[in-house]
Amino acid sequence: MVLYNAFLAVMIVGIFYVIGEWISDLSKAWIPSVLVTAILFLIGYWTIVPSTVPEDSGLSAFAGTIGVLMFITHIGTVISLKQLIDQWKTVVVCLCGLAGMVALAWFICPLFMDKTLVIAGLPPLTGGIVAALTMQSAAEAAGLKEAAVFAIAMYSVQGLAGYPITALCLHAEGKRLIKEWDEVKLTLSDAEIAKMKTVGLSTIGDDSDLKKLIRWPEKFNTPVFIIVKVAFSVWLSSLVGQVLTFIPTIVWCLIISVILTRIGFLDTSSLSRANSYTIFMFAAMLSVFSGLRDCTPSMLAKLIGPMLIMIILGVIGMGIAAFVISKIFKMSFYLAFANGLTALYGFPCDAIITEATCNSLTQDADERGYLMSKMFPSMVVGGFVTVTITSVIFAGYFAQLLGGGGLVIS
Repeated sequence: MVLYNAFLAVMIVGIFYVIGEWISDLSKAWIPSVLVTAILFLIGYWTIVPSTVPEDSGLSAFAGTIGVLMFITHIGTVISLKQLIDQWKTVVVCLCGLAGMVALAWFICPLFMDKTLVIAGLPPLTGGIVAALTMQSAAEAAGLKEAAVFAIAMYSVQGLAGYPITALCLHAEGKRLIKEWDEVKLTLSDAEIAKMKTVGLSTIGDDSDLKKLIRWPEKFNTPVFIIVKVAFSVWLSSLVGQVLTFIPTIVWCLIISVILTRIGFLDTSSLSRANSYTIFMFAAMLSVFSGLRDCTPSMLAKLIGPMLIMIILGVIGMGIAAFVISKIFKMSFYLAFANGLTALYGFPCDAIITEATCNSLTQDADERGYLMSKMFPSMVVGGFVTVTITSVIFAGYFAQLLGGGGLVIS
């Protein structure tokens, strides 16, 4: 009787994934789910879990052929142009913060670690899973196993630095806004105060009121047809990437999906509407953690120092840039710094931390509405700018520096 097969492999990787989700949920996102899952994979690889479990599950092949690039395309369908325009100051603040993070780490980190680790680690530090997966793929293609593991490790632990610093910044900003509220409320109408109380995810980034060139009849716009449209966007991006090679295919996936969503060809949040987001996300995450099989205890011990150095320098660089741009825009440094720090965790953690902060600072519904109206929109936009957009572009460029080329369509 053969006990180990593809179904057991799916169970193993699935259990690792959901345990990470459960612990993250119980800790209110203070313990990153990706860190827990990464630790479980490491322990499993070092003990009884076969190193081929991602391939044995079949999900790794799925991610490598269509899963990851379709997931990246989905990210483009989530980006709201209206939201970015309304929060243009946040966009500039985040870009400056990322520039400060990259600049300080780029020039100082090579004094303490190999340059390949700097190249592999910076994109994951500025963003999320797509950046980590891109750098892991590029490092592996270049034969740099240590750099590949470093990219995954950086992605897994960066939130531990981002969450507490963001919480401190948002608490300081919230206390400042509460002091301001006593004067501000006298100038607002009841309707304006009522509107502030409705601020949340449902009111952020809705482009449904914008005129679109294409509107598909709802009865024909089935989940399978939505997936077909996403696949078409990836195919088109691959063709453009073969011609305009100075921009990586993954970036074209993002650019073209934003355009096709804006004109109405692609649905907003396509894979979610097709009821398939979870499987694509799961496959993409599994592709990242499969790279941990090359990580030995001695390699991990060797990489901890460089990771800490890069995170510390990156956060300091971002803080300096946030301070400068906050003075130029005459805005709060605390909020500017918090906006940039979304690079270390992204959505939905940015929304969770902001809402939890507002709830902890006041029990008054009007005060809470004011805090949410001032902090929540910019924090959500910050996550889109850093993790969803900029980190993908960074990763596409840095992957070429490694010589591995990054993600490819196989």
